[in-house]
Amino acid sequence: MRISSDVRDQLALRFGVLFPHLNERQQRLALAAEARLLGHGGVRAVARAAGVSETTVRKGVFELEGGEDPLPGGRVRRDGGGRKSAEDLDPLLVPALLALVEPDERGDPMSPLRWTTKSLRSLAGELARQGHAASAPTVGRLLRENGFSLQASAKTLEGAQHPDRDAQFRYINDQAKGHQTDGEPVVSVDTKKKEVVGEFKNAGRQWRPAGEPVRVDVHDFPGDALGKALPYGIYDLAADTGWVNVGTDHDTAAFAVESIRRWWNGQGRHDYSGATRLLITADAGGSNGYRTRAWKTELAGFAAETGLTVTVCHMPPGTSKWNRIEHRLFSAITMNWRGRPLTSYEVIVQSIAATTTRTGLTVHAELDPGSYPTGVKISDADLNAVPLTGHAFHGEWNYTVHPRPTEPTTPGTPTARLDRETLAHPALTGMTSTELTELTTALAPPWQALHTPDRTTRCDGGTRRRAPGGGRKAKLDLTDRVLATVLHQHLALPPTVLARLFTVSKDTIREATGEIRRLMDQHGHTPAPAVAHLTTLTGLHVYATAHGAAPATETEATR
Repeated sequence: MRISSDVRDQLALRFGVLFPHLNERQQRLALAAEARLLGHGGVRAVARAAGVSETTVRKGVFELEGGEDPLPGGRVRRDGGGRKSAEDLDPLLVPALLALVEPDERGDPMSPLRWTTKSLRSLAGELARQGHAASAPTVGRLLRENGFSLQASAKTLEGAQHPDRDAQFRYINDQAKGHQTDGEPVVSVDTKKKEVVGEFKNAGRQWRPAGEPVRVDVHDFPGDALGKALPYGIYDLAADTGWVNVGTDHDTAAFAVESIRRWWNGQGRHDYSGATRLLITADAGGSNGYRTRAWKTELAGFAAETGLTVTVCHMPPGTSKWNRIEHRLFSAITMNWRGRPLTSYEVIVQSIAATTTRTGLTVHAELDPGSYPTGVKISDADLNAVPLTGHAFHGEWNYTVHPRPTEPTTPGTPTARLDRETLAHPALTGMTSTELTELTTALAPPWQALHTPDRTTRCDGGTRRRAPGGGRKAKLDLTDRVLATVLHQHLALPPTVLARLFTVSKDTIREATGEIRRLMDQHGHTPAPAVAHLTTLTGLHVYATAHGAAPATETEATR
């Protein structure tokens, strides 16, 4: 029996309206009913009209004529019925897929997939190459079922962590609490990312009329820029206020301290009129790094001008993102000007100044057109004139610059000198005079044996040509050597400072302290941990005066 096209169209229309409301078994029964009404050829006609296989229609006819009871539990298909999943057909499919996406990238090292993006399509292709049939949607389903999802790279690795990393964080927190309890200012400082000025694309999006984006240059060549902006920020932790000095030259230590100076003169001294101390938390590197000599000399000038005792605590290396200014000020500025080309310095300054947050952040910004040349050298004499005292805990990271005059000491100028008696003060050595004398006496025999070789023969076995007692004399006797070593251990004085104190070279100090330390180890003398970290001569004078070891005033001999 031939079925007309009109009948097939009517069947297709009927099925299209009815099937969305039926389950799989009900659809088969409806197909079977139509096929029986059409008689011979009805199965084929119904299958074509509904877009299903003739087997499906015949199965429905069999169920309809056989009068089978509905399957238990409302099921529309018998157990084990339906198309088998890819992982059931291929038990090795899932292990093969996981081998491709595991973090250690096990599997065929010659596979091109090792060096390409692991998209669903490329994973399916690699599985096919290994003999496992799976489509891209199937690969996606299997990955989700095994706990995988699309992941971006996370910037969390900080390299090798310093063993005192967490202890330094706690120390900074304690210092901040102490200053804030006393009503003293605590600020976090840093330089924001350098920005180029011009018609350049800025990351982010902003609301604009549809189809009317801001037009910017195709290429971001620095040579086409109108200039560069260096935003140096000072964030007041207690007041939740920011001060940003936008430089146009170089990010140097002089620029960093000038930014702090502008903040203090413009806002800090008004907010903290009775302040005598200032705590600065900063990164470990850059223009305000703890190794930067110019940073310390510039801070000394700032402390002398303001009369503030400036304490600096640096974040441990590799942890700059934990500096408060990064996520309290700089992140808010970035969000405020996202998607907006920084076409001029005015746009940059005004955008920074307009930055606010729901928690109450306010920001002041101003342009600094000053010149800050690079390559400025700080001599040992300049550094030694800085009244800097390092703290007992990691004095290289935590130190205080005192408000003392910072003019460098020159030969022949009357200065406060520390004589041997003053240097042996218990506050500087950590030992009583009796203990120091006993230590020197105990080390005398091994030291004399070390410096009294056979006077009759040379080291190569030949006969000596110089009378006993001849040759170069030691610049430091045992007493000075022991004193220098004890000062180095108790105050962490570097060879540069000890060389100035004992009027010898740095190499002589290194040789002498190394020798005495070895003798101390042999004698069983274990020094106590350093109580300070004094890296400058003026800082030693400040420490000595504060602990009752007042220096005598002399004239330094010209060398």
